[in-house]
Amino acid sequence: MSDEEVQRVLDSINALGDTGDAEGRARRLTELLDQWPDTHRRVREMRQEALAELYDSGNGLTYREIGALLGISFGRVRQILAGETTSAKKQKGPDGE
Repeated sequence: MSDEEVQRVLDSINALGDTGDAEGRARRLTELLDQWPDTHRRVREMRQEALAELYDSGNGLTYREIGALLGISFGRVRQILAGETTSAKKQKGPDGE
């Protein structure tokens, strides 16, 4: 996806909350949120597949090269390829709950 494609997706999401009456906005946003976990999971899987293609079982780019290409750390590349997520950390509050 190019940056332009990503921006179109983000603009579409923003439009769900910017147009129509309050009931219509609430319904559309509720539908999006209901589908979000599956959509989010699929986006993560697609990213993992793309990184796996770049890595090619060690025959392609290194973790460091992939990280430099994407602007993320090699450790994060390793986590993505291993299927590790950071969602549990993000969901916890400042006191760990």
